[in-house]
Amino acid sequence: MTNLKPVDVAIIGGGWTGLLMAKEITAKTSQSVTVFERGIPRKTADYAVTMDELDYNVRLRMMQNTAEETITHRHSLKAIAVPVRQHGSFHPGTGVGGSGEHWGGLSFRFLPDVFTLRTHLVQKHGAAKLPEDLSIQDWPVTYDELEPYYWRSEQLMGVSGKAGNLRGAKIDGGNVFEGRREQEYPTPPLKYSYAASMFESAARRLGYHPFPSPAATISETYKNPDGVVRPGCAYCGHCQRYGCMIGAKAQPSNTLMPVLAKRKNFTLRTESWVRRIVHKDGRATGVEFSDASGEEFFQPAATVVLASFTLNNVRLLALSKIGTPYDPIARTGTLGRNLTHQVQGNTRAFFDKPLNAFMGAGSLNLRIADFDGDTGLTGSEEGLLRVGMIAVGSNGDGPIGSFGTTPQGATKSSWGSEWKKTSLEWKDRSAAIALAGEHLAYRQHYMDLDPTYTDKFGDPLLRFTLDWTDHEFKQREFAAQIQVKIAREMGATKIDEGPPSRARYNVINYQSTHIQGGAVMGTSPDTSVVNRYMQHWNMPNLFVVGASAFPQNAAPNPTLTALAVTYMSADAMVNRYFKHPEKLI
Repeated sequence: MTNLKPVDVAIIGGGWTGLLMAKEITAKTSQSVTVFERGIPRKTADYAVTMDELDYNVRLRMMQNTAEETITHRHSLKAIAVPVRQHGSFHPGTGVGGSGEHWGGLSFRFLPDVFTLRTHLVQKHGAAKLPEDLSIQDWPVTYDELEPYYWRSEQLMGVSGKAGNLRGAKIDGGNVFEGRREQEYPTPPLKYSYAASMFESAARRLGYHPFPSPAATISETYKNPDGVVRPGCAYCGHCQRYGCMIGAKAQPSNTLMPVLAKRKNFTLRTESWVRRIVHKDGRATGVEFSDASGEEFFQPAATVVLASFTLNNVRLLALSKIGTPYDPIARTGTLGRNLTHQVQGNTRAFFDKPLNAFMGAGSLNLRIADFDGDTGLTGSEEGLLRVGMIAVGSNGDGPIGSFGTTPQGATKSSWGSEWKKTSLEWKDRSAAIALAGEHLAYRQHYMDLDPTYTDKFGDPLLRFTLDWTDHEFKQREFAAQIQVKIAREMGATKIDEGPPSRARYNVINYQSTHIQGGAVMGTSPDTSVVNRYMQHWNMPNLFVVGASAFPQNAAPNPTLTALAVTYMSADAMVNRYFKHPEKLI
């Protein structure tokens, strides 16, 4: 193993959180920063001639290679976990930018009560009425504390949207249920699609409060505080699972790298797979990694920041033997606990006219938050604690992925000439009205190292123990009634309105890439891995940032909150930690 020249800060992961942390540290200190990214370099020019649906949307070119590393999954402690051989329920990215390159761009703030969820539910229902296995907890930060960091994150990406609660004033056309905002969005909302316009009119007639989803795929040319200029969206429909060919969608490669590339105290090492965080006597001393040829290196560092995808954050801590693995039976240990995903549920509506659905953007949605959190619940819904947002999306239907969408019972088979004919008849005449729901944490859902299966280096894979509970089924069933009501009001001629499936969690059907938990933040090392500033309780010079720190999963997408928490952590590092690196902040 080759020993390299020491650096001040080693950051593991070249995605949103890792590169943002690098940007803040290199701008405000003289610390030398090296970012380790195991994938390849990426830039906007790479996407200019590669909008190939088969390659990117079907074969998932931008995702991690499951032949090199994957997870194993089981439903319960008594079951045997087996490897996931192809990406299904979530799509972890690789290369510079990570999942921030192929994301859709939805950029929500969490509701204020998400940050005090345990206290909120106990006060509302009483501890005795909450499920015994519920493992939710309050965050160690509040919405009000994060609000200025949310604003910095929105400015960074130029988020397009419409405020619904501006300095306490409720504004029609925005999300009137959101937490108080001190500033309007940096840029106006995206243009509405035909389906979105129909959804808005229908929702208003039903008494709901529709609003455009906040989008990091921006509506107009924007220059952010770092001087980075990006153009407005062209509505080409190539967002989710693609990098943006013009740079309209905020991605780490087009938002952070142009700034970092000019910094003399910044280094990016691509195709560098970090396998261990090395530590001694309660201090991280550096990282061990392998390059593309398989040669092994040790990078000494005074400070280590772990900023990879949720799965990799948890796995690398476990492989490095940092922290105490969680035991769901004894309820001891913290590393790996509170694994959550996201609750999804679709109602497909069909119309007697084309919708021009080939145009769109990954974050071109109209939605209602009338049932986000426990808003809209009357108390008569037995066992239902939280729901989520309901939206119609206009992400851009490609010719491959959108073909074959037909009403239930329209054909006798899912292949053959009759199916092809019927598919052509209904082509561009359907829209999905979807739930994005909260996923509460339960003690039996967690991550640990698999005892049997290994990656290409021979290191244990990460094991998921996760299944749906009755609460997630009730969320879908409640939301489906609202979704059908909206579809009818939109004028749908056919609606797939059967009861939502009560099938178990599976790794085949896409849910979202919003995996959270495993290295959660809190106020005590007894119930969390990191403190409010993402600093590891047992290792003061190790910081673990990203959605792995979220104690449970809110309804909307986590990226904006991950950036806000990273800004807060970076400020604490720069202003306090570097002055006394031997102490907890």
